[in-house]
Amino acid sequence: MVKQTFTKPDNEWRSQLTPEQFRVCRLKETELPFSGSLYYCEDQGFYLCICCSNKLFSSNEKFESGSGWPSFWEPHSDDCVRYETDDSHGMRRVEVLCNNCDSHLGHMFDDGPQPSGKRYCINSVSLTFNKLDPTT
Repeated sequence: MVKQTFTKPDNEWRSQLTPEQFRVCRLKETELPFSGSLYYCEDQGFYLCICCSNKLFSSNEKFESGSGWPSFWEPHSDDCVRYETDDSHGMRRVEVLCNNCDSHLGHMFDDGPQPSGKRYCINSVSLTFNKLDPTT
């Protein structure tokens, strides 16, 4: 997979993002569980990166995991996200990042539903939602 990253200095990210979005997306922190508005979203559409509008997940792959964060069983495409090993907090996890701008999105776990068996546990503040128009 070819990484298509663009970069900005922190001051540009800070002017574009809210303090919480900056903390989560650029500093790799996590929002509180059940605090994000997109956790409860049941509309049809696409979830985009809050930093660069890269299309990341579809509502068709969203499921209720009970974790407190929006969860998906697969990304929109094979090249929209990338992965890194995260050994923080005394555990080994798979970090999920936007392949376009390196925004921290959340983590992937191997306890999701079929057909993938994966659970992409994603911070609401790292996403924006593009609702599909039901009339089209």
